[in-house]
Amino acid sequence: MKSAIFAAAVALALAPLAAPSSAEAKGCLKGALVGGVAGHYAGHHGVLGAIGGCVVGHHIANEKNKEAAPAKHPANQTNGD
Repeated sequence: MKSAIFAAAVALALAPLAAPSSAEAKGCLKGALVGGVAGHYAGHHGVLGAIGGCVVGHHIANEKNKEAAPAKHPANQTNGD
């Protein structure tokens, strides 16, 4: 059972390397740290917690970037004239 979980964790960890898009780790490191600690204390599943934390942290960082993008570029906004 442990080998199956480990194999799944490795597959999930290596999946982003196969993606052709650029790699931005914004939010992943902080999420992996928090998720790894939480997973360790919740039944010694630190690796799975780190993978989940990385995914969630990266998603939250992307959402923050989408919200901040219009504020950074006021030339793209219209005045309503």
